[in-house]
Amino acid sequence: MSTFIVDHGLVNWADGPPIIVAAGRDDTLRQSAPHSHARGQLFASMRGLLTIGVDDAVWVVPSVHAVWLPPHHVHSARSHGPFEGWGAYVAESVCAELPASPCTIRISNLLREAVMRAATWPLDRYQPLSPAQERIAGVIMDEIRSLPPEPLGLPMPRDARLQRIAGALVDDPASTRDLDEWAAWGALGSRTLSRRFVLETGFTFSAWRQRARLMRALEMLAAGSPVGTVALDLGYSTASAFIAVFKQAFDCTPSVYQQRLLAD
Repeated sequence: MSTFIVDHGLVNWADGPPIIVAAGRDDTLRQSAPHSHARGQLFASMRGLLTIGVDDAVWVVPSVHAVWLPPHHVHSARSHGPFEGWGAYVAESVCAELPASPCTIRISNLLREAVMRAATWPLDRYQPLSPAQERIAGVIMDEIRSLPPEPLGLPMPRDARLQRIAGALVDDPASTRDLDEWAAWGALGSRTLSRRFVLETGFTFSAWRQRARLMRALEMLAAGSPVGTVALDLGYSTASAFIAVFKQAFDCTPSVYQQRLLAD
C-alpha cells in the first residue's frame, strides 16, 4: 500500500533484511488494486480504519488489530478518511513458521513498540541488520507467530451495489438511514438488499451495521475516547444502549475493554 511504502519495489525484495517496516500517514483516502508481494505482510493502523481484501473476503480492521498476509497472497487495501499506519514486510525465507493463511491478530504493546523501532531503520537491501536489530526483528516474528488470531474482521459483500452501501456505512457508521432508505440510495429493492446481504456476508443488514459500529467503537476506545462520546458519535440513543450491545458482543463493558487496552 503506497501509504506505507514510497518505493513499491522494496516489498518484493527476495533478499535483503528479514523484515522491512515502514510507517506513514495520509489525510486523504488511499486505495490499491489487487496485487501481491514476494514478502509476507502485516498491516495495521494507528489512527483510522483500514480495509484489506483477500480472495472473496474483506476485513475492516480497527487500530487494535492487524492483518497478516502470507507471501504472494493477492490482496487489495483501502484507508477510510484520515489514516496513520504501518506495514511490516517479512522475507519469504523466514515465513515458514508464521501463519500460512491470512488472519487478523490483536496487536500487543510489545509488537507495536518493536515495529515502531524497526520503522526507523534505513531501507538498504545490502546492509545486514546489526545484532540489536536482529533481536528486534526476532521479537516481531515471535509476536506474529504467537499472538492468537481474532475473528474481528468485517466481511464485505461482493455485489458492487452492496459494496457501495457497505463502504458508505463504514465511512459513516452513525448514519440514520434505515434499510429502505439505503436500498433506494443504492438503486436496488429492499428485499434484494436484505437477502443478498445475508448471502454475501453471513449477517443480516442490521447485524452487519451493528458490527460496523462496533469496529469503529474499538478504534475510538483505543484512542481514549469516553464511552458516552463513543455512544453518541456512533448513533446510539443512549450510552446504556451502546454498553448493552458492546457487552453482548465482547463479554465485557466498553470501559473494562478500554482499561485492558490502555493497560496492555
